[in-house]
Amino acid sequence: MNTYIGIDLGTSSVKLLLVGADGQIINSITKEYPIFYPQSGWSEQNPEDWLKATVDGMEELLNGYNRYEVKGISFGGQMHGLVLLDAEDNVIRPAILWNDGRTQKQTEYLNTVIGQEKLSQYTANIAFAGFTAPKILWVKENEPENFDKIAKIMLPKDYLAYKLTGVHSTDYSDASGMLLLDVQNKCWSKEMCEICSVDEKWLPKLFESYERIGQVRDEYNLPNAIVTAGAGDNAAAAIGTGTIKDGACNISLGTSGTVFIAQDAFSVDKNNALHSFAHANGRYHLMGCILSAASCNKWWMEEILRTQEFANEQEGLETYLGNNEVFFLPYLMGERSPHNDVNARGCFIGMRPDTTRKQMTLAVMEGVTFALRDCVEVAKASGLKIEKTKICGGGAKSVIWKKIIANVFGAPVSTLLVEEGPAYGAAILAMIGAGEYESVSVAVNKIVKTKETVFPDDMLTQAYERKYRLFRQVYPTLKNIFAQI
Repeated sequence: MNTYIGIDLGTSSVKLLLVGADGQIINSITKEYPIFYPQSGWSEQNPEDWLKATVDGMEELLNGYNRYEVKGISFGGQMHGLVLLDAEDNVIRPAILWNDGRTQKQTEYLNTVIGQEKLSQYTANIAFAGFTAPKILWVKENEPENFDKIAKIMLPKDYLAYKLTGVHSTDYSDASGMLLLDVQNKCWSKEMCEICSVDEKWLPKLFESYERIGQVRDEYNLPNAIVTAGAGDNAAAAIGTGTIKDGACNISLGTSGTVFIAQDAFSVDKNNALHSFAHANGRYHLMGCILSAASCNKWWMEEILRTQEFANEQEGLETYLGNNEVFFLPYLMGERSPHNDVNARGCFIGMRPDTTRKQMTLAVMEGVTFALRDCVEVAKASGLKIEKTKICGGGAKSVIWKKIIANVFGAPVSTLLVEEGPAYGAAILAMIGAGEYESVSVAVNKIVKTKETVFPDDMLTQAYERKYRLFRQVYPTLKNIFAQI
């Protein structure tokens, strides 16, 4: 039986799936690695930690299984991270991650001096602090000795692909988030390379996500396995949830949160509040990204309540649905869509002497959902209509959270029979690259199945509509205070 490995290189861990050609999951392994915060608002990891965790994870994943049956490997990966290699292929400095906020100065320079109109013309997007191009400028300005050593620029998952194959590659979906790619024309932007002092030979070769980039090197003892380019985590998750038809929507509730809307044709939101990226199926998508989603719940549970019993804390929350007076702003790492504000902070508002722990727990989940709704409102203003959505990520395991989302969005929310997000999508991409299926649509139609759907309740939807209107007033009121903090 042919098998495939899907690798999801996340922010806190790498998840590896061994998947049969029929889509059945045979084995699963997760390996954690550290994240470092050298200064407030900074976020880094060592690429070598990713590689070790992935290689060790593959050994555990395949223990007891036939390595000769593995026909392909692919990736979903945390986006935007800056990985720099020198001429000897050594990592020059720790990778600067997607949720790192140090590039406020460089982001402002790109958006104001170069100008948002030109950026959108060159790349279909404006600058956000998490994107790769501002990070390159930051290294140039603050670590010139490191900038002078650059021979290769990579994204996180592409470092793994390079080590496994020796091929310096990336795919269009992940490259879309660098602010160096001309998304509409699917080529590197010469103008952006010049602005960022990037030699185009430093950049990887571009592939569609399902295209074969090479064979696994002999040292990894997978003699029959090819490697496909893979995709950014959200595009890979969209493959894993079958979000490929024009107008289809997927919500991802991971460390960050996204609203992903598949499109057949290229388009740009007129205010660039949503990202206009290439999709892993060879087409395009619009995406709104909030920097802190399930990570807000993790912070609240583990750091504040000091508990690991997430399910216990969510018991009884239904009592407060639609009538919770407490509000939570989920901007623990600043915010990307739609505010583009690295200074934004998290906060609770509306507590009284009788406010309960349950209300604050619910407020965290509601606040994240409202922030995702902010992204949907931008899509609606652009003429898109979201009638239903799929959901994936760690937060999707929460029954109450899915109910909140269904009522805040006023739309049915469906989970999948296989809830494995980017790693599952990566395995499907590997199947296509190896010739198991002829296209993304054929594979998805064969493999991806819906498990259950949560429908909105009219009364709750109305109640949440009122609360959302109040929520939208909180950030503008506090914006100047955040900047002063």
